[in-house]
Amino acid sequence: MKLASIPEFIKADINKLKAENLYRKLRIVENHDGSIIVNNKEIINFNSNDYLGLSTNKEIIRNTVKDFDEISQCSSRLVGGNNLVIEKLEHALSRHRKTGSSLVYATGYSAVLGVLSTLADSKTTIFSDESNHASIIDGCRLSDANIRIFRHNDMEHLLELLKNVKGKKILVTEGIFSIEGDMAKLKSICKLAKEFGIFTIVDDAHGDFVFGNRASGTPSELSVNNLIDVHISSLSKALGCFGGYVACTEMVRDYFINRSRQFIFTSAIPTHLCNSALVGIGIAKKGILQRELFKNVKILHNGLKKLGYDIGNSSSQIIPVHIGSEKLATKFADILLQKGIFVHPMRFPTVKRGSAVLRLSLSASHTKKQLGYALDELEKLGKKHKVI
Repeated sequence: MKLASIPEFIKADINKLKAENLYRKLRIVENHDGSIIVNNKEIINFNSNDYLGLSTNKEIIRNTVKDFDEISQCSSRLVGGNNLVIEKLEHALSRHRKTGSSLVYATGYSAVLGVLSTLADSKTTIFSDESNHASIIDGCRLSDANIRIFRHNDMEHLLELLKNVKGKKILVTEGIFSIEGDMAKLKSICKLAKEFGIFTIVDDAHGDFVFGNRASGTPSELSVNNLIDVHISSLSKALGCFGGYVACTEMVRDYFINRSRQFIFTSAIPTHLCNSALVGIGIAKKGILQRELFKNVKILHNGLKKLGYDIGNSSSQIIPVHIGSEKLATKFADILLQKGIFVHPMRFPTVKRGSAVLRLSLSASHTKKQLGYALDELEKLGKKHKVI
């Protein structure tokens, strides 16, 4: 039997994706003076992780270009790309997360990969929530560790998996889950971690700068900040900037500098982006924007529930509208876009097959009028297609 060539394999797989309503394509999304334009039409954007609306903040933009001496250092930090501004940002982030130290990575994705692939090896068992983000899944695979998946937020199942496991043990979870918008059971996790001697890692990309004392994250919100061994987060979500970071002890930071390939073999984050983040941290920690955000969260949570939509256990600014069918979820998204509402259908492999959702990501910058309009259009769609 003749084996398919690479081009033939690619063509067949793309056709399969289209047949299963899983094909994806890029859209042009433009920002014109604060207005989001898709298909030459101004839209209400529910696809952005810019939870506090800081990506277009004028103060941050002014400070980003204020001392703009170079586009990039064009070098890794260990070779020639380190800079005082990067280290100033790291000091600010370690104060923010109340840890001894922190280390900035080029992206949140590379930070997750860097942490897991560096700390775990073939003699390690990683316990990972089944709803963890793709970056965590990839980091686990890259680590060569024995991976045990526990059912989402199911502490009884986790306890069952923990029994009789020898050697190094790591538990990794998101703080706020990126699709369902619910919160990890960090208090229970930390209790089990103490009992079984587990090293705990929390990827708090979606909880950072939103929850907690002075917006210091989900572990702070649940009063377990000091019980987490490594905090991983993003600068490109609620902070509205770019990059990722790890907050940990000085010794662990030093280990990542020397062993994390995702840190060692990539260019340093540009200093102007560090300036953006430094200004953003100061604004975010005032807490004003979070209050506006959670007013919007309350409106949409209550509105969708009243309409009869299933939004799962969301307790955050991420609200999943459960549709089920990939085809119907895609149809909903296309119709909503025609109505000026930009929302993405989350399908396999992001979620399980047959479990498609429309994920609405809320921002402090959304207006009551926009939320009301979105609810009206979702009501019409839901009734027409018998989802509600």
